[in-house]
Amino acid sequence: MSRLPALRRAAVREWGPLCATVRRGLAGRWVRALALTLTAVALTATVQVVQNQGWGYRPVQNLGAVRAEDPLWLALLRTPLSLFVPALDLPVWGALAQILLVFGIAEVCLGRWRTLAVAYVATLAGTLYARIGVTLGPGTFPGLPASDAQVVDTGPSAAVVGLAVYVCHRQRAWFTGALVVLAMVVEVLVKDNLAGREHLAAIAAVLVVCGVREWLGRRSGARVPGANGQDPGDGGSGTRSGAPPMRSWNFRRGPTQRTSWW
Repeated sequence: MSRLPALRRAAVREWGPLCATVRRGLAGRWVRALALTLTAVALTATVQVVQNQGWGYRPVQNLGAVRAEDPLWLALLRTPLSLFVPALDLPVWGALAQILLVFGIAEVCLGRWRTLAVAYVATLAGTLYARIGVTLGPGTFPGLPASDAQVVDTGPSAAVVGLAVYVCHRQRAWFTGALVVLAMVVEVLVKDNLAGREHLAAIAAVLVVCGVREWLGRRSGARVPGANGQDPGDGGSGTRSGAPPMRSWNFRRGPTQRTSWW
């Protein structure tokens, strides 16, 4: 029983700022705060229904199926939609749950455009890695067998993993972020396949973005946005006044500042 207070304090330190940011972002807004997430869920569900119809499979493949053997320009054109094309060999409810949870938290914490940007960077990193890996061949660790060039590469998993790591960095949830990374490493060790390798590529790309962001913040001599779970301009309560960040995670709830629908 004596460990419970310590565990509670650890949980508050780890998830308190994140919970406060999500609660404040949803206050009085709900559907408007999750417009991107709900749209992504609806789009993914619609694509799933369409690609399982006799007349819909080929159009979905032509618009959103990415393979490492495709010309680069074609893969880049298909990559944005490929994020919302569920893998045919996996249950669609898994993809929908991932989008609803991780995209939802990211949209509230980061804003819609930044959520889309991070999701695209993570997905694109996986797509480009597949091409590089096949070129390197199976003789090296980053390399992939030639057969992987024909694997259809779709789904939101790389974007979900990338967003999870980015949000953990922004909210200083270090333990949770480390668990996400460790889980993806274990995934590759247990079942080494293209999807697992792409998850690691997505994490690597997002960690580079986080590192550049930290470096720019230190170089400018200003407080790094998000160090206390807030970022000026993202709808939080942070300011540019130079005042020290608040240490309590139980911030006063206030209106968000985002005005654009997206």
